[in-house]
Amino acid sequence: MARKANRCRGRQFRCCEALREPRSATFLELLIDVVFVLALAMLSRLLLADLSWAGAAQTLILLLALSAVWAVASGICDKFDPRRPPIQMLILGALLGTLVMAAAAPEAFGDRGLHFAGAYVATQLGSVGILTLLLRDHEIRRTLMRIAFWLGVSAVPWISGALVQGSLRGMLWVLAVAVEYFTALLLFPTPGLGRASATKFAFSGEHLADRYRQFFIIALGELILVTGQTFDRSGFHAPQYAAVLTAFATTVLLWRIYIFSAGTLMAKAIATTSGPVRARPVVYVHAIMVAGIIPISVGYELVIAHPFGHTPPAWIAVILGGPALFLTGRALFEFVVFSRLSWSRPIGVLVLAIVSPAVILVPPLGGAAIAALVLAGVSIADELRGRRDPPELRPPVG
Repeated sequence: MARKANRCRGRQFRCCEALREPRSATFLELLIDVVFVLALAMLSRLLLADLSWAGAAQTLILLLALSAVWAVASGICDKFDPRRPPIQMLILGALLGTLVMAAAAPEAFGDRGLHFAGAYVATQLGSVGILTLLLRDHEIRRTLMRIAFWLGVSAVPWISGALVQGSLRGMLWVLAVAVEYFTALLLFPTPGLGRASATKFAFSGEHLADRYRQFFIIALGELILVTGQTFDRSGFHAPQYAAVLTAFATTVLLWRIYIFSAGTLMAKAIATTSGPVRARPVVYVHAIMVAGIIPISVGYELVIAHPFGHTPPAWIAVILGGPALFLTGRALFEFVVFSRLSWSRPIGVLVLAIVSPAVILVPPLGGAAIAALVLAGVSIADELRGRRDPPELRPPVG
């Protein structure tokens, strides 16, 4: 009788693949995305408050943690039917945890470290742990046990780091993030259980493409939010109008460069593969692109507020470094999706690096205009290549 009940419970959480339905994002997942607009805005505040290598490292650590929460929530919605009440409760719990993490992010390396780390551990370990307990006879349970084991291991430096101050907290949190990301890359090798099967990480192509397109649009939404708020605070003067127009053009160019080819054809490219699709490489490259948009938004907050005058080196780092980081992630994205590389993106990164010393001689608005022109060049190169060579669908890497 108990075994029959367990089988019924397993059917309750059956994989979406077994339903043989087209997978696209649900309204519940879009609700999570709304919270991530706040999360990215808070990370921008953190970086703006400390434009240094230490501030950039702290922002990256928190971004990787928030990206992991987003990836786990998306994976649950892909593997299991999000219309089921237990799955909805898990996702709503993740939403609440993300809200707490986002609110605590600007002071996560200050007085609110335990709030951020506690919410992260509770969200991640709670979601995976509850699924592990419920899916007693489900085929994916052993994989969840491996993930829960390593989340438990990483919880130690997360909580320990929250209880200390200064650089030691940063080192412990770097260790926690490294444990999670590297064990995922190695398919969670676990004592007594071994490594997970790659098939357990198979995602539906349509759902994968939908979720990561939305993830990127969230980041652009944060850029628009920062642009509008800074415009409001700075006053509607001619220099501010020029800065806002440059920010708007940059937003459109980022969207265009992302969507071109890989963004629109990702689902079809994934569908051409004969084996299971693993989402991990796509997670990493999207995190790189989003990591580039955060300094871009910080840069435009500075440019709109102070369009003229001296441009400090730290400002140059975010004004030009953000687009360079985005183009790096975009080049890797194309390689992951199509197994090829368009040279316009690396060339764009090289141009940004070459002109960066000279940007100190121009006002902040001039530096932002230079970055926008480089992005425009990459977009034009994409368009010309698209007209010359029809897009090919090649299987993604990994």
